[in-house]
Amino acid sequence: MAAVADGLAERNVATLRYQFPYMEEGSKRPDVPKVAHATVRAAVGEALRLLPGLAVVAGGKSFGGRMTSQAQAASPLPGGQGLAFLGFPLHPAGRPSDERGAHLFEIKIPMLFLQGSRDALATTELIETLVQRLGERATLKLFEDADHSFHVPAKKPGARMRKSDPKCWMSCQPGSRQSCRRGRVLPERNRLSKLLAEGDPGARRGRSK
Repeated sequence: MAAVADGLAERNVATLRYQFPYMEEGSKRPDVPKVAHATVRAAVGEALRLLPGLAVVAGGKSFGGRMTSQAQAASPLPGGQGLAFLGFPLHPAGRPSDERGAHLFEIKIPMLFLQGSRDALATTELIETLVQRLGERATLKLFEDADHSFHVPAKKPGARMRKSDPKCWMSCQPGSRQSCRRGRVLPERNRLSKLLAEGDPGARRGRSK
């Protein structure tokens, strides 16, 4: 998440990163949804306080992304203009299912899915089908041979494309149509260019166009 925030900052995009309570406590057991949803809302509220008037794109990596989407589905996040997921955990490893994506159909704002093609928590077939069903509100960017943590085997030609390389994450912005899919339709919008919330404590500030 730090590398992604750095990459966004280089592009004059402000970000705010934060921890869920269980992370602060050093626990391996994730917070219950009620606590996680409240944390997401608190983070979005803080982002709006720090940068009033900016549109918000909320999201996160894995659990953080799913909790953000659940919070949005339950009640729209204030100022939310879109959601961005870095490795959306669609199902447990080895148990393919799209049940965890059911709430996404309650979301009316644009959603950007950044997924590895070897993600054990979201098979390519299932995530592609889900994005198709979501229609114009959803865009999918697949990273070939990347796993859930966006690691690519060193032997692969695309091994340079890792989460530590923020340029790869930014390739789904307007102007890079060849790298994105929106239900298998190339997108023109869904700009990830305002505010991405999730990660470690602290805020990075930058100009936003």
